[in-house]
Amino acid sequence: MRIARFSIDGNVAFGAVEGEGTVESGGLVLDIIKGIPYTDFELSGTKVPLSKVRLLPPVLPNKVVAIGRNYAEHAAELGNEVPDVPVAFFKPTTSVIGPGDAIEYPSFSNELHHEAELAVVIGRMCREVPRERVKDVVFGYTCANDVTARDAQKREKQWARAKGFDTSCPLGPWVETDLTLAAAGDLTIQATVNGEQRQLGRTSDMIRSIEDLVVHITEAMTLLPGDVILTGTPAGVGPLNVGDEVAVTIEGIGTLTNRVIKRG
Repeated sequence: MRIARFSIDGNVAFGAVEGEGTVESGGLVLDIIKGIPYTDFELSGTKVPLSKVRLLPPVLPNKVVAIGRNYAEHAAELGNEVPDVPVAFFKPTTSVIGPGDAIEYPSFSNELHHEAELAVVIGRMCREVPRERVKDVVFGYTCANDVTARDAQKREKQWARAKGFDTSCPLGPWVETDLTLAAAGDLTIQATVNGEQRQLGRTSDMIRSIEDLVVHITEAMTLLPGDVILTGTPAGVGPLNVGDEVAVTIEGIGTLTNRVIKRG
């Protein structure tokens, strides 16, 4: 099931996406969900064309835990070694935006990069999750763009501002809940800028699997429903300029599209 979060007439709700097509092409409708999707829920039967609503970030995470250098070719393209343990960092909730929202080019950077990533959405409160129970705590998967001020990342030697600035974490367009862990671990992932392909890889190229990452992160902290894990990006990251349209597409999930604007 594809679960979207949206606003219509000033109200915010979740809905199950039905039909075939994309956000842009039309043909999709939302069956409004009674309640919230992390617990048992019912479909209301009230349906709204997706074209009549504004899609929001599919979740409002308490925290976004991101993993760096989880694809060997990406580590190499930036002159880095593959780390011995997963490199984790946070993106604040104020960095999260949804499909169609604008990425604001930060004033402190002259080198903004796209990073297409598979995002794991947590469905229940969990801590110290054993590998065999990871499937029980994952709600679903969505597309993410770990937008990075690359020059600031290099200059400041840590990643808080470079990867945590406002609008640096597009998520969407919805959460796909029907993928198994095995399926999510072998999906095509790509990024295009103005229609030109920049990144193309498979999630099977990840150094640490989804199970590895959930186990590692929950050894240290409690994850809550709606929290998001970004699993790293394949090779091919590159520059974004004001006016560019960047799209992240993941097989079996969908396409997340955002445009870069000058920060006002």
